[in-house]
Amino acid sequence: MKFNKHLEDITTYEAGKPIELVVREFGIDPKDIVKLASNENPHGCSPKVKEAVGAILSKMALYPDDSMIKLKDALSARYEVANENLIIGSGSDQVIEFAIHAKASATSKILINSVTFAMYEIYAKHIGAEVIRTASRHHNLNEFYALYLEQKPSMIFLCTPNNPTGDAIDRNALYDFLRKIDKDTLVVVDCAYMEYAIGKDAAKKVEPKDLITEFENVLYLGTFSKAYGLGGMRVGYGIANPKIIKELYKLRPPFNITTLSLEAATVALSDEAFVRHCIADNFVEMKRYEEFANSKKIDIIKSYTNFVTLCLNDTQSSTKISNELLQKGMIVRNLSSYNMNAIRVTVGTTEQNSRFFELLAELI
Repeated sequence: MKFNKHLEDITTYEAGKPIELVVREFGIDPKDIVKLASNENPHGCSPKVKEAVGAILSKMALYPDDSMIKLKDALSARYEVANENLIIGSGSDQVIEFAIHAKASATSKILINSVTFAMYEIYAKHIGAEVIRTASRHHNLNEFYALYLEQKPSMIFLCTPNNPTGDAIDRNALYDFLRKIDKDTLVVVDCAYMEYAIGKDAAKKVEPKDLITEFENVLYLGTFSKAYGLGGMRVGYGIANPKIIKELYKLRPPFNITTLSLEAATVALSDEAFVRHCIADNFVEMKRYEEFANSKKIDIIKSYTNFVTLCLNDTQSSTKISNELLQKGMIVRNLSSYNMNAIRVTVGTTEQNSRFFELLAELI
């Protein structure tokens, strides 16, 4: 049987290894497994979310509200944008897929960072588009602009803070860059970890309202999977001018968000105190990672997210260490597929982080 030829050059995205699979492969008791691979909020979601979702379990037999009006109203109030500026996706990566299919084609070029979220490239290859990468590991906007002038891409993806490295772009530098881009180039600014960046450095803060007011060709992405602790609910969103949103809606399947997910995201957005607590705790624990890395002479990338990237030296192998950690019940993300001898580690609870430090110290 023959399939679309564009699929021949696509490597399947590998998510963080689930706890259930580690139990099966290594026979480890689930209570002894620590998962620090997928950048989930170690505190889970707001207690208010659990209560609200429990209260509507009887509605599971009914289709969700496809207008998503409650969640749109909540996002509209939070970001001071109109409902017409919003589209909700099953995770922000679904909105990425919408954007690529709406704007690009097999003759298009899509410009991304050298090391960044893998789904930009995977979705681009779905339609046979050419992916252009910068040379630098971190977002170098001078490189982006030079390649933009040379390659004339249809789309540009900027991930700030960046996954999987954790670095972020200064807001002023971002705006200066966007002012030089023509209005027919769609620029996607992926801010999945923006809540953490704002908690660490105000200079990294990107406001969707300001962004889409000044730039008619920009799509802002956000998610409930990280700071809000709803990775299992799969809710993301895009914010842009109504013309862009209207085109994306042509690709959205009906009922792409569940009833429970819509309720969870709406309530999560209202509990700002819980999110602030999670972010504050994240950066307290991140200091421990920085101290550990310095004590072991491991390079650590300054992070504006809920994870850290530890760059190993030439005598160490990220693949070997990741596998050895896995056999001890510690799940982290090996970044060898990004051509980095590094591991990405979610900042967990105090106990989880202590366990990671103990195990890694033994291995190195």
